[in-house]
Formats: sequence, C-alpha cells, structure tokens
Amino acid sequence: MANQNHNQNQRKQKEDFDLKETTPNINAGRVISGDRLPITFDLVEQMKFLFARVVRANDLPETGKSDTCNPFVEVKLGSFVGTTRVFEKTSNPEWNQVFAFSKERIQEQVLEIVVKEKDPVADEPNVIGRVAFTISDIPMRVPPDSPLAPQWYKLEGQNMVKLDQGELMVSVWMGTQADESFPDAWHSDATTTSVENITYTRSKVYISPRLWYLRVNVIQAQDLLLKGNSEIFIQGVLGNLALRSRPMKINPNPVWNEDLMFVSAEPFDESLLLSVEQGQGNSNKHENLGSCVIHLKDVEKRIDATPTASVWYNLQKPKELEGKEEVKFSTRLHLRISLDGGYHVLDEATHYSSDLRPSSKYLNKPSIGVLELGILNAVGLSPMKKDRTDAYCVAKYGSKWVRTRTIVDNLSPRWNEQYTWEVYDPCTVITIVVFDNGHLHGGGKNNVGGKNGDGGVDKRIGKVRIRLSTLESDRIYTHSYPLINLHTQGAKKMGEIQLAVRFSCPSLLNVLQTYAQPLLPKMHYICPLSMFQIDSLRNQAAAITILRFRRAEPPLSKEVVEFMLDMRSNVWSMRRGRAQFYRIASLLSGFVSIVKLIEEIHSWKNSVTTIGGYSIFCFFNYKPGAILPLTFTFLLLNGIWQYRIRPRYPSHMDIKLSHADTATTEELEEEFDPFPTKFSGGNLQKRYDRLRGISGRVLAVMGDLATQGERVQSLISWRDPRATALFLIFCSIAAILTYFIHFRYILFISVTYVLRPPRLRFDMPAFPQNFLRRMPAKSDGML
Repeated sequence: MANQNHNQNQRKQKEDFDLKETTPNINAGRVISGDRLPITFDLVEQMKFLFARVVRANDLPETGKSDTCNPFVEVKLGSFVGTTRVFEKTSNPEWNQVFAFSKERIQEQVLEIVVKEKDPVADEPNVIGRVAFTISDIPMRVPPDSPLAPQWYKLEGQNMVKLDQGELMVSVWMGTQADESFPDAWHSDATTTSVENITYTRSKVYISPRLWYLRVNVIQAQDLLLKGNSEIFIQGVLGNLALRSRPMKINPNPVWNEDLMFVSAEPFDESLLLSVEQGQGNSNKHENLGSCVIHLKDVEKRIDATPTASVWYNLQKPKELEGKEEVKFSTRLHLRISLDGGYHVLDEATHYSSDLRPSSKYLNKPSIGVLELGILNAVGLSPMKKDRTDAYCVAKYGSKWVRTRTIVDNLSPRWNEQYTWEVYDPCTVITIVVFDNGHLHGGGKNNVGGKNGDGGVDKRIGKVRIRLSTLESDRIYTHSYPLINLHTQGAKKMGEIQLAVRFSCPSLLNVLQTYAQPLLPKMHYICPLSMFQIDSLRNQAAAITILRFRRAEPPLSKEVVEFMLDMRSNVWSMRRGRAQFYRIASLLSGFVSIVKLIEEIHSWKNSVTTIGGYSIFCFFNYKPGAILPLTFTFLLLNGIWQYRIRPRYPSHMDIKLSHADTATTEELEEEFDPFPTKFSGGNLQKRYDRLRGISGRVLAVMGDLATQGERVQSLISWRDPRATALFLIFCSIAAILTYFIHFRYILFISVTYVLRPPRLRFDMPAFPQNFLRRMPAKSDGML
C-alpha cells in the first residue's frame, strides 16, 4: 500500500510538470456567425469591454472658494472608478484618456462620467456636473470599423437638470481587445493602482535597437612622450565601457596590431575616446600620453571582410602639457576603424537565438513566414507578495519585444492578447516569461521600496521557450505550459500559462532552403570572433538594450531584460553540470550497448547471438558494398517507424532533464550566488571567482557536445518534421546510389574530396554541417 501511494504521488508530480493540450474557445480554423473578432485576433478568446474616451471639457464653471478651476474626471461603473489627471487653473482642459471596463464584470445599468474640481481648501473635491449613459444603449464597435467620433454633452446637475455652463466631449462604445484604444486604456482591473503608476499596467510593443560591432584595429603609435619605465597600453572608452589593449614594453613607437571590439547602436550619436596610457595595466593608476575623440557617425561602415583604409590620428596634449609651447608634441596613433554590419550581434544565448540576421539591413533576406502567438491566460499562480500577484507576460522574438497588460491582484489572470512576428529563419526560438509587477504599489519611479516589500523589482514566475522548427506549418498549438521557478530552495511550479501558437509559411520551398544555408552571416566564418570576444560583446549588447528599455514607457526593468536574454547561462552550476553529463551519457549509451553486444558475441554468452553476429560479419566481408545501402536503408526504415511516435507538441521546460528535482540547497545557493561572489575572503574570493568563470566555460562546452549529439539523434526523431523528411529523402536516394556505386569508389571520392588542395576549398561551412546545426536539441527544455 505504501509503495502504491508513493507511485501515485510520483505520477501526480510528473503530471504537474507536464505539458497539457487544451481546447480554448478561439475563432481560429472556424467561422462563427454574429459578433466575432477580426481574423488578426483568431488565436485568443474574445473579451468584450466598455470603452469611454474622455476628450476634453469646455467652459467649466468654478464651484470652490478659489477663483480658479482645477478640474478632473471620474468615470464610474458600479464599484469601478477611473480618474483622469488634474489640470490646474483652466476651464478648458484636454485629457484624451480612455477607460476600459470588462463586460463580464458589469453589474450596473448606467455609466456615469462626473466632472469634479480639486479644491485646495476643502478635503473633498467639488462636483461640477455629470453625464450618464445607459449600458443597453451603448453601440458596439469592432475594427476595422472607424473609431467612434466623440460628441459634446451638456453637463447635468444633481437633479438631472442641464447646467447653463460647461460641456464635456466624450465617446462611449462596446468593443473587444482588438480595439486600437485597448493597449493605452485604463482598465477596471487596475483600480487599486495609483495614477502615477498606472503606466506600468499597460501593454506595449518594444523594438530593440539595431546594434553593430565597432572594430578598432590599433596598429601602432608614434613619437610618444614617455614618463618613467612603466608599460604602455591603449584605452578605448565608448559610453560607460572602457577596453584596454595588451600592455607593451616601454617604446616611443610601439606596435600592437590588436582589435578592440565594441557594440554600438544606431543612430551612432556617441563618440569614441581613444587614449595612450602609461602605467600598470591591472591598476587604475596610469598617466595619459595623449588622446583623440572619434565621432561614430564619421566611421566607415562595411558589410564584408574588405579592410577599411587605415588613418593616422593626431592626439591631443595631456592636460599637464597644455600651455607649454616649448614642449614639442607630435604623437600620432595609427588606426583602422570600421562599423561591421556583416555580423549578427549576439545578445542572447546562442542555443536560444530568436534572430540570426546581420546588422546591416542591406544584407537582410525576405521573410519566409509569420509567427503568431496568443497569450490567453494563466491559472494557479503562486502569490508573489503576501497574498497577491500582479502578473504580466513578456515575449521576445527577434528585435520585437511585447509586454501584455498587468492583471492586478489575480492568481488566474486572463490576457487574451495576440501578437505577430515576421520569421526569417525557422531554426529560432521564441521566449515567453511571466513576471510579477513590483512597481504598482509604491515601487515605481519615485519610490525605492514598495509597501509590500517588493522594492520595485519585477520577480520572475516562469519561462517558456518554443523552437519554431519543431512546429508544423499552419497548425495551431494550444497547450498549457508549466511555469517552473528555480530558486535556492529548489524547483517549484508557480502555475500554468495557456498559449496558442501558429507558424505559417506560404512557401515550403523557401523554408527548406534555409536548412542548407549557414546559421550565422558570412562574417562569422570569414572573420570569426573568439569565445572571449563573443562573451564580452554579448554583455555590451545586453547593457545597451537594458539602458534603452529602462527609458521606455512603461519601462522594462534590468532584471526582466537579463532573464529574457539568459545572461547567467555561462555561470557555473553543479546542477547544470550534472544535467549536461547525463545528456552526454545518454548519447553514449548506444555505443556502450554495441560494445556490450560485441563482448557477448566474443564470450559466446548466447550461441544464437554469436553465430548470427559471425554470419553477418562473413556477409559484409564477402559483400562490403552492401554496408552503406543497408545502413541508409536501416535509417530510412527507422525514421519511418519513428513517425508513429513523433512528438506532437512543442518542447517545454523539463524538470527531470534539468535535474532541478535532485539539486541540493548548497548547489542552488552556489548557482544563484552573484558574480562576483558575495562571500568574503581576499584571495579565496578571487580564486573562487576564477574557478567559477573557467567552470562556466567548461559547462558551455559540455552543453555544446550534448547539443551536437542530440542534433544527430533528431535527424530521424521527427522533432523537426521538415528536416526529418529531407533527411529521409536523402537516405532513400543515398541507399539507391550506394547500391549501384561500389564502396571503394565512394571511399576514394570522399577521401580525395577531403584531402583536396586548400585553394580548391571554400571558407563557408559545408551543406551537411549547415543542415546539422539547424537540428533541434533538448537544450530547449533546459532550465
């Protein structure tokens, strides 16, 4: 009985973290008579709202003791009250604010719009007048209908008598979330949010800046006025980032020939400060030997590997030499500077990239399809602060980030918002994360700490990743994804989010062609960047994105952007190390099984197996030309057999694959330890951080090895149905060709091709390599 209960608990726990197929009431794939959403909103459930737009007022009377009018408007529907901002000392204010009330919460029959005046003397505002609308008389409007024109209404007094002075321009209509006023409207579920922080509840679309790599090739310096015997190095400063070249021994004409790589964003309104410094490179004590300022707008742009012209820059005198005319200063710096638009600026983890296009728009190819995402709802969310959660979603694909509206104080929020992206490469990943809004109750711009102790920090609830290549074309996937949050106490399910996803491609041929193309732009292979450069440039790109989005309205906080971009993916984690090890062990299990089978044949453990194995050996020894045809035939039949059990759902976070269920508290504390570590101890801290940095890179290599092996497995697993179909077609053709062409000729051609002279080789990756790199792997399900 105890074992049965234990098995039931394990089964229940597994189901809690599983992906669940759902059947939401959406309009996609069917025609519904009567009121319905337009076709662009067919992946979400229809939600009706009552919209009230308060445009402006005219000739308002003064009701207080003061001689000025300080008007504002309250829009009332039962217990829901929305308030406009207050205009001081004007009788003709203009608000142009929209209020949205969910129809399913409407219990009153009258919508009341009250104009009030803020009296600086009295505690309560004075009522100027009101306008009332009967709910049943409000018209219905669904785009693409034109917006309802606002009208002037005479204000009424308390006895429903028209006032002699004062009128209000408003428009009231029934609509859906497809209305263009929906994103910027004040919503009735945000009644507890202050007017100052109402901006944080709105939905918004963000476009990340177009980023370029800035390459500064420092060739040499000339005629330096040296001070002492310290080393010399070049320092480049762009924005808040400073990079240094390697130090050189004392020399008035040092030669570096070294690249300093920066990330810069269009429209390139920054300037690069380059200076020659003398001092200890590992300390902040150094003296300036000359500097120059280079405006990025004047820097040459290039889209290929053609080197730009080198230029000699005259340096400015150091401050201590200014005014000393007797000192001859002729220091120059030889540089080659370019903005490289042929690269793709990596701001995400390479395994989860959502965009692989080069920076220059002149190199962009046309889109191959459209990705549509419907964010429907979440259920069973855990309270993030005391007994409440203010949830919103952020989705990122390519340069387009979307943020849903915040549903205040609701553990089962319903968003029903739909977004669309253009797709340029199917082997990309869309990331969706649910956050708890920490800026609504005293945690906004003007407050450091919140009332509930949230401190203005948006806490993560859970993440979902979906790889587009695992989706069938034009099929709608409606599933409920588990939201798993990993913290120092272990992995915890924070709820579930229901999504509807559709990947549409008008031309299947265009999609299949991408599998033979390099994953990254040409410049990554012609002029490859080192691993250390990629890590540094990725951090720079993330810092620029964070800075831009923090200044948006509403802003995306630093912790949101960093979690979306997986900025801690290369930090050492014992849990992830164990997960990568078992991924590699799973790949090697087939090889181990073959070794065991050979040992069984050798030891005559089973006579039938030994005789059968020896017979097969004799057959292939007599007919070696049958090896390749039979191998490809086996792969073909195996792939056809695997089609029965092919995955029919998108990938999701796998708690067992991530080993999140077996991680200890000590391991998780180490994983979430900030970098640099919070532990003190001088040299111990330095060594610990250095070890963690090296271990993080080893961990990344382990992940790459596991990913490459899983990509080979996915050739016949139907995880990517288009790629598997292409591979099986290749296997069928190869089986026929290798049957008629002798193996010796195939071997001769292959070895000759591999050993061909270098001048006959190409710099770009071969077709099989491009195809394999596009295969999906289990890394999509890693926490």
